[in-house]
Amino acid sequence: MRMVDIIENKRDGRELSTEEIQFFINGYTDGSIPDYQASALMMAIFFQGMTEKERADLTLAMVQSGDQIDLSKIEGIKVDKHSTGGVGDTTTLVLGPLVAALDVPVAKMSGRGLGHTGGTIDKLESVKGFHVEIENQEFIDLVNKNKVAVIGQSGNLTPADKKLYALRDVTATVDSIPLIAASIMSKKIAAGADAIVLDVKTGAGAFMKTLDDSRELAKAMVRIGNNVGRNTMAVISDMSQPLGYAIGNALEVKEAIDTLKGEGPEDLTELCLTLGSHMVYLAKKANTLKEAREKLQGVINDGTALKAFKTFLSSQGGDASIVDDPSRLPQAKYIVELEAKEDGYVSELVADEIGTAAMLLGAGRATKESVIDLAVGLVLRKKIGDQVKKGESLVTIYSNFEDVEEVKTKLYENITISNEKVAAPVLIHEEITE
Repeated sequence: MRMVDIIENKRDGRELSTEEIQFFINGYTDGSIPDYQASALMMAIFFQGMTEKERADLTLAMVQSGDQIDLSKIEGIKVDKHSTGGVGDTTTLVLGPLVAALDVPVAKMSGRGLGHTGGTIDKLESVKGFHVEIENQEFIDLVNKNKVAVIGQSGNLTPADKKLYALRDVTATVDSIPLIAASIMSKKIAAGADAIVLDVKTGAGAFMKTLDDSRELAKAMVRIGNNVGRNTMAVISDMSQPLGYAIGNALEVKEAIDTLKGEGPEDLTELCLTLGSHMVYLAKKANTLKEAREKLQGVINDGTALKAFKTFLSSQGGDASIVDDPSRLPQAKYIVELEAKEDGYVSELVADEIGTAAMLLGAGRATKESVIDLAVGLVLRKKIGDQVKKGESLVTIYSNFEDVEEVKTKLYENITISNEKVAAPVLIHEEITE
């Protein structure tokens, strides 16, 4: 088999065989296929696309390129949730303990975040003592005991995907639905879950800016998951404005606590109940989505979900007293209010730019070497559709440096106030199950 023939086949629009895709992934991973040939194939795929069979074969080949997590010793149906990313996306912190309280095992493998704020691990490390450096057996034991645990990402999980993503990044082939879908799903499948719930974001703060693109990606990932034997569904949710109010690591932990108490932002609560209902249903802990949602609301109301969060934190070395006393979380030195310059209604909150403002404070990483400040960030006081009066706070800025003029300028540029009242954006656009 020759790589040049595989490139030619895809260039001319022919379907690649399972063997051809495996040959390519194996060869590129071990270094026997050079970057220039891999680049040519990526560009051919970019223009010619891939069939459903090719997408499933590519995903499985990437899964098999490295380690695969064996979760078979964990009792029950393991359900994973994956978000395509956004601003203020605190869902994992809420969903883990929330569905664990209903006996759904959540064995979560997470990484650190690049971009506006930290990843799930960074957020959890706002809790003093919390750590994810645990052995696989301890991880499995914790999930069996508490139904939820988080471990750091394995260094050798889907190495083919890591190499290919770096190549796509410098060859203008990132924006390919088949390649994006295979990249995301290969990591989820290698992580060992039996069922997968996808939260595909759409809007200004999302990777996919339009509903059509988000729908295409969601359907592609759901089909891949189901084609390789993982029960998979997707929710398309809005990211035209930040989710919830908090943007920043310790601030998001506090918001997760509020949500588990039943006192969180309406949009974050609704999204967690929607995603959680599907997780509970796929885990066969409820016969219908309606029943699953009622059960989730029940464990929020009776405090079981909050108790599960405390147990989760303490089991991984974290100071669970922060749940009752969030002031024990890292605190910023300076708190500054961004005041409205006029009366009116908030008509736009540009999510990705507001996320950038949080990153300017140190809440996220511009590069892998950046050091995150866990205490800093933003808390929105108004969302799209809300009325605001001149002098009222739009955003509270939490900073560890006194001069926040650059941050204020960025926020003013990306918050629009209009005379006419506008409707709040739709939160849940679609739910895709096949």
